[in-house]
Amino acid sequence: MSDESFTPLSDLGDFIARADDEMEARAAAFFDDIKRRHTVREFAPDPVPQSVIETCIAAAGRAPSGANHQPWHFCLVGDAKVKAEIRVAAEAEEKSFYEGRAGEEWLDALDPLGTDEHKPFLEIAPWLIAVFAQRRGGVHAGEDRKNYYINESVGIACGFFIAALHHAGLATLTHTPKPMTFLNEKLGRPATEKPFLLIVAGKPAPDAMIPDHALIKKPVSDILTVF
Repeated sequence: MSDESFTPLSDLGDFIARADDEMEARAAAFFDDIKRRHTVREFAPDPVPQSVIETCIAAAGRAPSGANHQPWHFCLVGDAKVKAEIRVAAEAEEKSFYEGRAGEEWLDALDPLGTDEHKPFLEIAPWLIAVFAQRRGGVHAGEDRKNYYINESVGIACGFFIAALHHAGLATLTHTPKPMTFLNEKLGRPATEKPFLLIVAGKPAPDAMIPDHALIKKPVSDILTVF
């Protein structure tokens, strides 16, 4: 039996009991909001307050994680020079990807989205957020313990983050050039951290286009089985 102390949930005051009809309304309201989220590849250069992104990162940090080790680190990049360096490095990897490393099946799957190795959004958007998965860490900063369920934990945190950015009124793009180890070098992160995701955030350009292919979403009947 653990000798760690526990606090009753009721003492925290964080859980709010709601009637069935209120739960239904809140669930529907969240769905109505989140279904308007789209991946955007054309961004406006309009500035976005740093505090907005930091609050969304704080929300991401509330995600559940293996052993509560919170094995993530967010690097917030707004400096034009650093963004330009990231773009050059990312496009070099993407060029190799699109010229054959990906394989024909993968490229065929991407074709309806109209993507290629050119990533101007990495410089145009006001913010890039590089998310790193930490192999070692702990519940307190500076600890050096093995982390658990790292990918699952960081993936959930990224989901929280993207939802928070959308809720705040921003557009996003998830970018995963492979490999992404150049991010460790550019952003001074240790080798014990693995780049997990590069998220682009800002306001969509007035002429932003969404591929029709990306508008296809599976209905609940295709993604749900009830027992």
